[in-house]
Parts: sequence; C-alpha cells; structure tokens
Amino acid sequence: MALSSRIRRWPTAFTLTAAVILLGLTSWYVFSGRGTGLLPQSSWGPWREKPQVNYWGVQVRVNSWTNAAEAYVYMGKAENFTMKTYGTRASATTVMDGTRLTLTPDGKITGQWPQEHGTK
Repeated sequence: MALSSRIRRWPTAFTLTAAVILLGLTSWYVFSGRGTGLLPQSSWGPWREKPQVNYWGVQVRVNSWTNAAEAYVYMGKAENFTMKTYGTRASATTVMDGTRLTLTPDGKITGQWPQEHGTK
C-alpha cells in the first residue's frame, strides 16, 4: 500500500514542478521586455513629446511593467517611422538625411548625423 501512494504522488509533484518552471520562464520572457506585446495596453505610459533630435520630431512612451519603450519619429509628412526597443537598445537610420537614431528601453533617444554632414 505504501508503494502505490508513492507512485501517485510522483506525477503530482512532477506536474507541479513543471508548472512552476513554465510560469517562471513565461514571467521572465514577458517582464524582460521580450514579450511586451503580451502585456495590456494600460501598462504603457502616455506618448510624450521630446525635444527635437537633429530636426526630427519625437514622441516616446515607456512601458511601466517592463524594460521597453516605443518612439514615433517624424519630419513633417516627408518621413515617419516607429522604433521599438524591448530590453536592449534599438537603432534606425533615416532615409532623408542619414541621421542615426538610438532608443534605449528607458525612453531616451539620441541622434547622430553622418560624418559627411559636418558634425559628430
């Protein structure tokens, strides 16, 4: 009788351990910034206007639950795009003037003109 009770407990303990491991991996994936798309829209802060970056207008929002940010970059109606960063920095280069923009997960955005533009 003692043997049969041990056999029944093992699958329950194994299932519980597997569930805890799966929950831990899922939590790490979402809150590290990689699974930000799975978080509710209310976890994102409002879009905030940033000072111009090399003549480019910028609006940024940061996720309050995880290490992620999004930026909407535009120059009038000529060119616009969205940058997204989840856990690490993201970079993009504009088509119009070759400005290289870098967005960090905390919402900071910087820009650098190409060398032939005359500034660093």
